[in-house]
Amino acid sequence: METHYIDGHVSLAELDHILNNSIPAALSENARQRVQHCYDWMHRLLENNSKAYYGINTGFGALCNTVIPAGQLQELQRNLVLSHACGAGNTLPDPIVKGMLFLKALGLSRGYSGVATATVQLLLEFHNRGIYPVVYDTGSLGASGDLAPLAHVSLALIGEGYVSYNGKLRPSAEVLTECGLQPLVLQAKEGLALLNGTQFMTGVGTHILLRARKLWFAAHAVAALAAEGYDCRPEPFDAIIHTLRPHAGQQKSAALMRSLLEGSELIFSGEKDVQDPYSFRCIPQVHGGSWDAILHACHVFETEINSVTDNPLVVPEEEKVISGGNFHGQTLAITLDHLAIAISEMGSISERRIYRMISGKRNLPPCLIENAGLNSGFMILQYAAAALASKNKQLCTPASADSIESSLGQEDHVSMGANAAVQCLQVLENTERILGMELFAAYQAVKLRSGRASSPRVKAVMARAEAAGIFKIEQDVFMQPLQDKAAEVVRNLHTLWNHEAIWSN
Repeated sequence: METHYIDGHVSLAELDHILNNSIPAALSENARQRVQHCYDWMHRLLENNSKAYYGINTGFGALCNTVIPAGQLQELQRNLVLSHACGAGNTLPDPIVKGMLFLKALGLSRGYSGVATATVQLLLEFHNRGIYPVVYDTGSLGASGDLAPLAHVSLALIGEGYVSYNGKLRPSAEVLTECGLQPLVLQAKEGLALLNGTQFMTGVGTHILLRARKLWFAAHAVAALAAEGYDCRPEPFDAIIHTLRPHAGQQKSAALMRSLLEGSELIFSGEKDVQDPYSFRCIPQVHGGSWDAILHACHVFETEINSVTDNPLVVPEEEKVISGGNFHGQTLAITLDHLAIAISEMGSISERRIYRMISGKRNLPPCLIENAGLNSGFMILQYAAAALASKNKQLCTPASADSIESSLGQEDHVSMGANAAVQCLQVLENTERILGMELFAAYQAVKLRSGRASSPRVKAVMARAEAAGIFKIEQDVFMQPLQDKAAEVVRNLHTLWNHEAIWSN
């Protein structure tokens, strides 16, 4: 079986491949040596030096000046994990926790954290075997590291708390025994190294980005179907328009729309209105702006996942233990707020296209249903899409603009990046559902037009919808299950493109 050996830079495209194909991961020999060298140097330093080093032989946060005797350092690290595991809110889905395990191992593998190789290897065992600690989505302030969420990850490593294993919630100690794994006995600095860092923000953020890139392609497939259903004009996608305003995302979006609609009889025939509404005419400009924001976020997050973000940093080659602030998530928080807006706009413009299609214009019946009045058709589907679009606008209030002092004043400015990540994830999921609603409505609109053919690529989209159980509505039916099916189609429409196309900028 293919194995990914951690040794240096990991791209988001590689991360996508590893996580979505369940590729096992292991430390390379170089990485193992780096981790061991740092561990050995730090422990020699502690043996030969009575100096206080933050978090290694002192208390934490506001208790940083309390020196802990050498005989209590293991207890210090265990207490840190137990006391900090106080998350709240909803539990994270397994795929996000899987990513957090890999990213925490990746960060520690750089060899600047003072942990034992066994600690990194146990993180990878959890990742490889599908042992997912129960982690809550609320509790981190996005500075001083994602303390509470990462404490719940660490709790499972020491045989405490619960894990999700083979789809069941079970005590961590029980699963460790079943898998022949020994719980960690934390050494000096190890609890802090595990808790300190941005792996909750980066775990949720990269999960969003891996889905957002794919959703961007799906949004175009749905928009192309809607453009056919609404009898739109081809001119807004003409390359010359976008050459004259050469934003990269706008050009990419217009080219994608041209390729999707090539060969369409619905969009390239008949007498048409002089102009289309903005929600159709400005697809390249709106979707393009979202792509530019997604690319910026990809750059930020790829830098972050390949960084060392715990504290203090142990730097053997400089013979230094340095306390700094790489755990502070401000860059991530601002980026996540920006990303949430970019994703929300794809849902906002999608909802407007739904509204246009149900409006009883361009030879489409009101609410996309024959015998409207007796039948309500897609009327309330648009209501639901509007409710989700409105909720997204509320969720786009920037979390990064907030800060609350904590740890008795020691941590006096925080990023709220964890809240930004959770908000952005909800925006993503809402937008997937809005696009599913548009897919359902656009499918109906195209089916209401006869005698002209869709483009080959739009036909492929319609075939996906039909395979999932979407059909032309002749009279009112129970709509919600069909909505669910359409949303699932949207989540998988990216498979119409290959991995290289999705990860090409």
